[in-house]
Amino acid sequence: MHGALAPSIGQARIQLASTAAAYCKGLPSPNPPPPAQEPRPTASDVHNDSSLTSPKKRKINSSQKEDIDSVSASPKATCNSSTTTSCSSSHQQQQQHISKKFRFEDPLNLIGLDVKMAEEPCNPAESCSKARSVFLPSGHHANGLTKSAGSATFSNSKPGATKKLVIKNFREKPKLPENYTNETWQKLKEAVEAIQNSTSIKYNLEELYQAVENLCSHKISAKLYKQLRVVCEDHIKAQIEQFREYPFPCYIFIMIRSIFLFLDRTYVLQNSMLPSIWDMGLELFRFYIISDLKVQSKTIDGILLLIEQERSGEAVDRSLLRSLLSMLSDLQIYQDSFEQRFLEETNRLYAAEGQRLMQEREVPEYLHHVNKRLEEEADRVITYLDQSTQKPLIATVEKQLLGEHLSATLQKGLNNLLDENRIQDLSLLYQLFSRVRGGVQELLDFKDKVDHIIDVCFMKNEKFVNGMKEAFETFINKRPNKPAELIAKYVDSKLRAGNKEATDEELEKMLDKIMIIFRFIYGKDVFEAFYKKDLAKRLLVGKSASVDAEKSMLSKLKHECGAAFTSKLEGMFKDMELSKDIMVQFKQHMQCQNIPGNIELTVNILTMGYWPTYVPMEVHLPPEMVKLQEIFKTFYLGKHSGRKLQWQSTLGHCVLKAEFKEGKKELQVSLFQTLVLLMFNEGEEFSLEDIKLATGIEDGELRRTLQSLACGKARVLTKIPKSKDVEDGDKFSCNDDFRHKLFRIKINQIQMKETVEEQASTTERVFQDRQYQIDAAIVRIMKMRKTLSHNLLVSEPADLKKRIESLIDRDYMERDKENPNQYNYVA
Repeated sequence: MHGALAPSIGQARIQLASTAAAYCKGLPSPNPPPPAQEPRPTASDVHNDSSLTSPKKRKINSSQKEDIDSVSASPKATCNSSTTTSCSSSHQQQQQHISKKFRFEDPLNLIGLDVKMAEEPCNPAESCSKARSVFLPSGHHANGLTKSAGSATFSNSKPGATKKLVIKNFREKPKLPENYTNETWQKLKEAVEAIQNSTSIKYNLEELYQAVENLCSHKISAKLYKQLRVVCEDHIKAQIEQFREYPFPCYIFIMIRSIFLFLDRTYVLQNSMLPSIWDMGLELFRFYIISDLKVQSKTIDGILLLIEQERSGEAVDRSLLRSLLSMLSDLQIYQDSFEQRFLEETNRLYAAEGQRLMQEREVPEYLHHVNKRLEEEADRVITYLDQSTQKPLIATVEKQLLGEHLSATLQKGLNNLLDENRIQDLSLLYQLFSRVRGGVQELLDFKDKVDHIIDVCFMKNEKFVNGMKEAFETFINKRPNKPAELIAKYVDSKLRAGNKEATDEELEKMLDKIMIIFRFIYGKDVFEAFYKKDLAKRLLVGKSASVDAEKSMLSKLKHECGAAFTSKLEGMFKDMELSKDIMVQFKQHMQCQNIPGNIELTVNILTMGYWPTYVPMEVHLPPEMVKLQEIFKTFYLGKHSGRKLQWQSTLGHCVLKAEFKEGKKELQVSLFQTLVLLMFNEGEEFSLEDIKLATGIEDGELRRTLQSLACGKARVLTKIPKSKDVEDGDKFSCNDDFRHKLFRIKINQIQMKETVEEQASTTERVFQDRQYQIDAAIVRIMKMRKTLSHNLLVSEPADLKKRIESLIDRDYMERDKENPNQYNYVA
C-alpha cells in the first residue's frame, strides 16, 4: 500500500502536504554564505525639546533606548529583548554581534511530515556570538543582572597566570536614602503632570527613567503603579469636558510609558491581571469618556460626516480621520460603534446613487463611474480605515452599484456596445460584472420562494411539485458541468474556517438546501472531483470550520449517492485520523531513542488514491528539516516495509519568530516564504536570482512568494525598486522598521487564481473516469449476455458508440461476422 507524507512545522509550523506512492528523500541544502556582522542600532533620546537636555549622569543601555523609541513611534510597540551593554569606569561601548533575523519558533509542522523546530541551545562553554540573533535576546549575565564595572575584583587562578577581571554582583542591595521614595515620586508626578498639561519637564528623562528603575529594584513597584494610575485617573476626570469636545491626545500615555518603561516591562508584565500602562490609559479614557453614549455618538457622527463630504468631492483632513479611527480601534470600539453604522450609511448612499445614475447616464459612463467609486473606497481602506472593513465595504459597493443593476445594464447597453465595437467598454463591463458573485445562493432563495408558493397557494398539489422538479432539472442542466462545479465551490465557501456568517444549526439547514439542488444536477462526478480538491485543502491546511459539519456533509452525500461515491472522501478523513496514531508512536520512539534536540514532529500520511494529485517541487530545505525527514523516514519504513514516501512542499506552512526594532513578532507563513526569510539570517540583501538559486523554488512560485512578503499588507521585506510586481533584477532586504499591531501575523501567500486550464484539467479527468466506467459497464453486460443486438446495447449513442469502438479495438468484444448489428464478447 502506498502512503504519502504531510509535513508541518509547528510553532515554527511547516506543513508539507503529500501524495502517497513516492519516495521521501533528504533534499540538499545550499551552503549558506558566511554570517555578516552588523552593529546594533543606536537609539536616540525620546524627547527633542532643548529645555529638557542636561549633562547625562548615566547612560541608558541600548535596549532601553530602543524601547523608548519604539513606544514613541507606536502605542502598541513591544520589545521583548533585554540587551545589555558592556561598561567600564571611563566609557561605555556598544557591542557588535552577528545576528539572525528570523528563526523557527518552538514546534515545526510538515504534511507528510508535521515538524516542530526550535533553535538548539547554545553551549555555555562556547561563544554564542556566531549564532546571535537580532531577533533573539542579547547576552545576559547568568543571574539576569547587568554586569557592573563598579563591582569588579581581580583574581588570579595560578601564579603567573594572566589576570582576569571577574564581575560579581552586590551581595546586598544598598539602602535607599531617607525620604528618597517620596521625593522621587514627587519628581515623577511633576513630570507626568507636565506631560499631561503639555508643559516643559524640569528633569532629565534619563534621570527619571533611572529613578523608576531604582524604585522597582527595591520592591516599590506595586505602590508606584497605583500612584501612577491615580494621577492619570484624576487628570482624565478633571478634563472630561475638554475630551468630550476634542480628540483624546494619545501621545500623553506614550510619553508617560517611556518614563515608566522599566515598571511596565517588569512588574506589570509579570502580573497578568494588570493592564499595561498604555492599556490602563485607554481603559480609563474608555470608562470616563467614550462610554458616554452622547460623546460616542457625536464622535461617530463627525467621522461619518467627514467621509460623506469626501465622497461628495470635498477636501477633508485625512490625517484627522486616520487618528480618530485609530483611537477607536485602540479603544476596541471600532467595529461595534463605527463600522456597523459606516456600512449602513455606505449601503444607503450607493443604493440611492445607483438608482439615480442608471436613469441619468448611458452604460459606458455609468461603468466608468462605478470603477472610479471602487478605486476610491479601496484607497480609503489604505489611508484611514481599518483593514477589517475592506471586505464588507467593497462587497456593499459592488452589490448596490453592480449586483442590483446587472440585468438592467446588460439590457440597456450590451447590444449597443457590441454593435459599435466598443472594445474598451466591453472589457470594463466584463471586469466589473465578473466581481459580482452569486448564482447558487440566488438559486437557493428562488427554490425557497417557489416551495412556499406551492405549499401556501397550491396546497402542495403533486402536479405542481413534479412540474417544479422537472423545471429545475431542465434549466440547471442546460450547462452540463458548470452547475456541479459552482455548487462544489459554494459548499467549500460555507465549510471553510473563515465563514462566520452562520451558526452550526444554520449551517446544517444550508447543507440540507444544497442537497436538494444537488439532486437535480446530472454531473455528480464533476461535483465529486471539485469537492475532493477543496476538501483536501481544508484538511491539509487546517481551514475546515468544523469537523462535525464536514462529516455531516459526507453523510448526506453517502445517503444520496451511495458508499462508492464517498469512499475516497471517507479515506481522506481516515488518513488524518491514522496519522495522529502514528505520531503518538513516533513521539514514543523519539523519547526511547533519546534523540537530542527540542524539535517536535507531526506527520500526516496520505494514501495516494484518495487525495488529489499535486505536482511535486524539489526545494532546498534547511539542514534541520532534512534531518527530521530522515529520522521519520527510517521510523516509518521500519514499521511499514514496501511503502514509498514523497514530500509535497507546496502545501507547507511555518511559524517563524522574528525580532524587529519594534519588538518580537511571530510570522505565520508558507514553507516557500520560510525558505526566503531564513536567507536573510545570512546576508543583508539578495537579488531575485540569488534567492532562486539558494531555495530552488520555481520561478513563478518564487515571484508570488516575494510579492507577498515585499508588496502585500505585511511587508517584512523591502524591494528595490518599489513596485507591485516582482521583476528580473529586483533586490530584497529585511525591513527592520516593520510594524504591526498584532503579535502573530499571518502573511498570506499570493495564490495564482484557478486558471481555465486547471478547471479544464479537472473536468478532463472526470471524463476519463466516465470512459472507464462506461467500458466496465459494457464489458459486464457482454460478459453476462455473450451476444446482444446493437439497438439493445446502445442507449446513449453519443457516449456508448465511441466506447464500443474502443473496446472492439482492444479485443474485449467483436462484431458478429454474420450479423453486423450484433456483438460477441471475446473471452
